[in-house]
Amino acid sequence: MKLSSLFQRSLLAASLVVASLAQAQDIKLGYNGDLSASPSAQSGHAAVLGMQAAMEDINAAGGVLGRKLVLVTRDDMSQPPKSIQNMSELIDNEKVVAVFGPTNSGNAMAWKHIPNQKKIPVIGNVGSGTDITKPMSPGADNYMFRVSMVDRDQVGALMAYVKNNSASKVVGLMAETTGYGQGGLKDMQEIAALQGLKIVATERFAVADTDMTSQLNKMKSANVDTVVVWAQGTPIAQLMRSMEKINYFPTTLTSWAADNITFYDAAGKTLANKPIFMRTVSESKNPVQQKLFDRIGGKLKAPSSFSFALHGYDSVQLLAAGIKQANSVDGAAIKNALEDLRAPVQGVLKTYNKPFSKTQREALTAPDFVWIKWNDGRLEPYSDPVIKGLSQSDFKY
Repeated sequence: MKLSSLFQRSLLAASLVVASLAQAQDIKLGYNGDLSASPSAQSGHAAVLGMQAAMEDINAAGGVLGRKLVLVTRDDMSQPPKSIQNMSELIDNEKVVAVFGPTNSGNAMAWKHIPNQKKIPVIGNVGSGTDITKPMSPGADNYMFRVSMVDRDQVGALMAYVKNNSASKVVGLMAETTGYGQGGLKDMQEIAALQGLKIVATERFAVADTDMTSQLNKMKSANVDTVVVWAQGTPIAQLMRSMEKINYFPTTLTSWAADNITFYDAAGKTLANKPIFMRTVSESKNPVQQKLFDRIGGKLKAPSSFSFALHGYDSVQLLAAGIKQANSVDGAAIKNALEDLRAPVQGVLKTYNKPFSKTQREALTAPDFVWIKWNDGRLEPYSDPVIKGLSQSDFKY
């Protein structure tokens, strides 16, 4: 009995060691972003679904370096202190080899020094703030990459539209007072100057404001016929409702946050159709995108958030390619590989040919963006004579 018991304990110990070693072989990746709190949380949720789908596909094909990818998620609830805590926990305690996120641009600006100091690559797949992917100082090693929209590229296109629209004679700017809004406002002011556009009025509003009639009346008094807006989805909707209150509807171009279902729900069908904006994909899907949608669409908070699932899927594929090329999970080695990916990477948005370099951190750039308007509850491609007449030389950044 004693020998039998000893043998059983030995078998149990051996099985625990094997299980522990198998788990240790997993390559841990982290996601740090809002999954529950702000209007953008549905975007973070969609990105995670896309990332999980990519990992399932990669693992089914044998993993990376013969190891399985696993995702560790942390909800930062749109709070910078929580997001900073999450980043340290993922790197120091969970020992992730790379991090994805965040959902909100301001949170990335709060913690980007951490992965740069600890040499852990970050691939953003939601937040679009221009400065997220810039190095901490000129010439410094930079561990920030992105597969998402970029605010400055969007602004460059919107301002090109304004410059080339003969009906846009008097221009105003509006932005929410968050880090996201003020970062976009800075881009708008700088690119308006590059385009030689005179801005006659600039107004700000809080993200929770529900009445912007005071700011709009100032625009109206200044005879503004075109307004460019940088804000999240819900406040853009409140802005449209405020326009309705005073029967003032200038040509309105906005950040891509108008694609959020929270914008559509708060604005209503008729008002939602008014703004022009950009995103990386419309609701018209190619066969590969449709296949992914069929897998995860039922789990999305809203169909309009599917673009973030595409960002999430492609960001994992690019990271996996970097790890394979580096033949290592060392952060510096992965960063160096990402900066010079030798083989094309097939994504669901596009095929990526050397998307990154030592100075280029954006896998998606202005030529990858599409003009969009809401139409009867769907995000449809939009065009008009101004858009048709735009050429690359019209864009200033």
